[in-house]
Amino acid sequence: MLDRFSEIKVESPVDKIIRQIRTLITNGELSPGDKLPPERKLSEKFGVGRSVVRDAIRKLEFYGIVKTLPQSGTVIEGMGIVALEGLITDVLNIEKTDFKSLVETRLLLEIESAGKAAERRTVDDIAILENALNAYEKKIARGLSAVEEDLLFHIKIAEASGNSVLKSLMLIITPDIVKSFTELNVCKEDRVQATLEEHKGILQQIVAQNPLGAREAMRNHLKDIMDFSKER
Repeated sequence: MLDRFSEIKVESPVDKIIRQIRTLITNGELSPGDKLPPERKLSEKFGVGRSVVRDAIRKLEFYGIVKTLPQSGTVIEGMGIVALEGLITDVLNIEKTDFKSLVETRLLLEIESAGKAAERRTVDDIAILENALNAYEKKIARGLSAVEEDLLFHIKIAEASGNSVLKSLMLIITPDIVKSFTELNVCKEDRVQATLEEHKGILQQIVAQNPLGAREAMRNHLKDIMDFSKER
């Protein structure tokens, strides 16, 4: 009988703010270039503290949906990505994605992203990747789950590839990857340190501008996940 029920997931205030903003973008009520109200006014409207609004905006910015400009405020940046994500989600609802297919798709995207990132990375890209890696390292040092930080590091590699389509596709499949990883308990505690070292190895190849080495480092990094998916 219990199998017929599912866990009730309570959204955090940050998630609710993100959902509202993304819905407004998808509905066309917010367009690229539109400026969001100041944090103070948003916090008053949402009925939450400014730190909650700031966290939501930071997360949206990380995903490329908004961009904060110095002395200009926060503007909408990625309507195309969000609209495309909605379209793909509708298609996936027709035929439910299985974990193996998700991993195979990720493998194809990530190996190519790593190679292109090694070819095209800039000094700024390296700094961004190092920051993302540090965020992951700090989270696991506190003994906390770092699934999201793990995947955001990979998204930043896709950004460094200089290929906007690769980045968009990574953003599309990321929510399903996070959900599957959590449900299947893929990221075991005994793997977090190894994952950190593998991330460092991938970054090292990207910094060295070694496309072949970056592709191989990424392939090795994802081998365990691929093997896990084949067993299911």
